[in-house]
Amino acid sequence: MCMSLLAATGAAHADSTGPANAVVVSVSSAQKITTIQPWLALGSTVDKEPAGSIPALYSRQNIRAMLDAGLGWLSYRLFTELSDQDWHWNPQGTFSAGTAGYWTSSGSAASPTITDSFGYRLPHRGNTTDQGNNESYSRLDDGDPKTYWKSDPYLDSSFTGDPDRMHAQWVVVDLGKPQTVNEVRISWANPYATAYALASWTGDDPINDPATGTWSTIGTQTRTALGSASDPAQGPVDTLSVEVPVNLRYLRVLMWQSSKTCDSHGGSDKRNCVGYTINELSVGFRDSAGAFHDFVHHLPCGGANPGRQSCGDRQTATYVSSVDPWHGAADRVRNQEQPGLDLIARSGLTHGAPAMYPVAMLYSTPDNAVAEIRYLRSRHYPISLIELGEEPDGQYTTPEDDATLYLQWARAIHKVYPDIKLGGPVFSGVNSDLQTWPDADGNVSWLNRFLNYLRAHSALDQLAFMSFEHYPFNGCEHGAALQLDLLQEPSIIKGMVNAWRSDGLPPSVPMYITEANFTAVNFTQTPMLVDGALWQADYMASSLTNGIMGVVYYQYEPVPLSQNAQCPSDWGNLTMFVAGEHGDIHARGAQFHASRMLTRVWLGPPRSTDDLFIASTDARKAGYPLITAYAVRRASGEWSVLLVNKDDQPHAVDVRFESSGGSRRFDGSVKMTTFGDAQYVWRSLGRKSRPDPDGGPVTTVVDASRAQEGSQPLCSIPARSMAVLTGSIAQNVATTALRVTRKAP
Repeated sequence: MCMSLLAATGAAHADSTGPANAVVVSVSSAQKITTIQPWLALGSTVDKEPAGSIPALYSRQNIRAMLDAGLGWLSYRLFTELSDQDWHWNPQGTFSAGTAGYWTSSGSAASPTITDSFGYRLPHRGNTTDQGNNESYSRLDDGDPKTYWKSDPYLDSSFTGDPDRMHAQWVVVDLGKPQTVNEVRISWANPYATAYALASWTGDDPINDPATGTWSTIGTQTRTALGSASDPAQGPVDTLSVEVPVNLRYLRVLMWQSSKTCDSHGGSDKRNCVGYTINELSVGFRDSAGAFHDFVHHLPCGGANPGRQSCGDRQTATYVSSVDPWHGAADRVRNQEQPGLDLIARSGLTHGAPAMYPVAMLYSTPDNAVAEIRYLRSRHYPISLIELGEEPDGQYTTPEDDATLYLQWARAIHKVYPDIKLGGPVFSGVNSDLQTWPDADGNVSWLNRFLNYLRAHSALDQLAFMSFEHYPFNGCEHGAALQLDLLQEPSIIKGMVNAWRSDGLPPSVPMYITEANFTAVNFTQTPMLVDGALWQADYMASSLTNGIMGVVYYQYEPVPLSQNAQCPSDWGNLTMFVAGEHGDIHARGAQFHASRMLTRVWLGPPRSTDDLFIASTDARKAGYPLITAYAVRRASGEWSVLLVNKDDQPHAVDVRFESSGGSRRFDGSVKMTTFGDAQYVWRSLGRKSRPDPDGGPVTTVVDASRAQEGSQPLCSIPARSMAVLTGSIAQNVATTALRVTRKAP
């Protein structure tokens, strides 16, 4: 006998017209969500790679394997933004001042074919760490009086058109633990702040939890010593005595008025003469004997890897609001590179669909962005959308600062190419509404304030789409914890969509997920498991169901397996292949098979049109759907229903189609395609980890005549699997209902 899912979960109900104790999943043709084209709905990505690896990764055989996954549109990712670097998307180009300055890549169609491109580190950086490879350090506390942090000149009023107070720049110092502070020393360079204030944080963590605290101004008395007149890098030195000693961990220097004096690069470029510049910053305690105890470690050693010396003690953590993109030819990153625009555009990786390209924004110039689009247009590469920058939240950018940069870039691009569709802000993976420090009105919503800025400047029409990344989990889960992740995924997507719309994103502005996988931890094992395939099916299908225009899989390239430092027994990667050190593909991974299930089985041909319908189920576990269902009606009239079974039990399925005119089931033959534990199992063997068995989806044909009588289920869905049922029904059918029961143990 069959054990009822009702008895097991308390969430299902029986229906007397079908098999007993059935769980109901229904799809109503009266609630069509949207019409999609598969090649524009499901896509993939390309990103940075280790230096020298791009020819092997993008070999002809690898590209054929990637295309075989069936994904359509392409989202080009920009790792340089995560690493506080400028992107020389074309290695050919010019600096504003010889071999250094502000870079503009060549937009000429006569440029040599671009097969790879490079990031350049910024010598005026102020962040100790970054979201990339952490290979540089802050110049605020590197101990070198000749180096300095400088803010982005494009945030000065001469570029923004706003009062400088609206884009006040800041430095935050994290002392690591609370310390009693009675003196702060700021060694300024040029240009320096002529109006600024110190503040301490009253909450827990202003960087990772910015909405649950406030900055409290610290009263000070200032003693100023002039810098060296012969050294243009030197400004005044402010020694600030704290009127009442403060116990603090986080200190902020907020700057809103500049001296407009020129930095060490001279006065020939006005960008050298705006913003704020600091040589070195000290925070400490002066004792009764007059000795100053500096709590800041001044070392050129900031990230996970060394700066200019071997890392022992590391410099004190500092965070800054922005960084001047000035750099030189000697600052090129040598251990990684971005695939060239020509290489990607000519590879065929988009199946002919227009691609989404990025332009560098947080650490670049509008001229560089315009030149990139000029180059793409001159080569007649089809462009769908252009993303401005990437992950501003991960770079600690405030919404108003990001919005004014966005607007400057958008206006520069649209002045030359008014038809180009631009968007952002390209949030890093978050699972709830993105928050930031409260403004004067207490508003902590990052996106709401970004949109408010555009509205206030009559520029909301410059935002043609909104994009964000999706990395929902930490990547080390196993067993019940991993199953709970899978159960939660559709609700996370729905919550994010609702959050962005609640923030004021107009219904007319479409959303795209332009980078996504199970976790942002590159070397997670989960994408290699069947669980990774089940997650991908739910992520992509639930995104489309919730009104997201297009989603992607990260990442296409067959990168090798690596050990996850956070859970050392796990070996894997964010990839749909099992590959060797040189990009040679040994096997197709779980997410490759999931991609084929979605693109080749669930949805129709790439350029066809599919109608997507509302689907729901009352089979639940821990408050979440245990089995999710997604239905499309193809242009041919066939119905295709995707089922994702996250349970470790198989389920019998009875499919019914209901309308006001009566009840129907599938007519004739029904194609059933499944992928799960029976076809694919990941064997954890360290560097030699592999799938065994490593089969792909399996298709059978089911005779629907017995189910038509209402006494028999149509078929059985295997445990821990994704399944697609495809067949025809009577033309007058309005509603689809799927009945699911648990098999007896």
